[in-house]
Amino acid sequence: MDNERKLEEEILASFERGEWQPVPKNKSEIARYAAMASASLAKDKRVNIRISSRDLNDLQAKAAEEAIPYQTLMASVLHKYVTGRLVEPSPSLTPRPGGARQKRRAP
Repeated sequence: MDNERKLEEEILASFERGEWQPVPKNKSEIARYAAMASASLAKDKRVNIRISSRDLNDLQAKAAEEAIPYQTLMASVLHKYVTGRLVEPSPSLTPRPGGARQKRRAP
């Protein structure tokens, strides 16, 4: 069983034991968080980039797997990168078909 599934089961068991209690609603705090969410999620700029057809096809395939628009996936990846939350894939993942080209060493 993977760690994520185990954690989900622990949370569910905790909830079912009645260990979770509602937090009193503070309207000013809710409004503050709502304002922060709106500010961070606002999409007020447009950019145009050129990428390879292969990368675009791979992005569209990944987005289809996640059932989200590919532009949303691209924006999410960029946001994670600039906020320092983009995680490198683990070495156990298989590279995409064809693999990355390696630089040739000088003789």
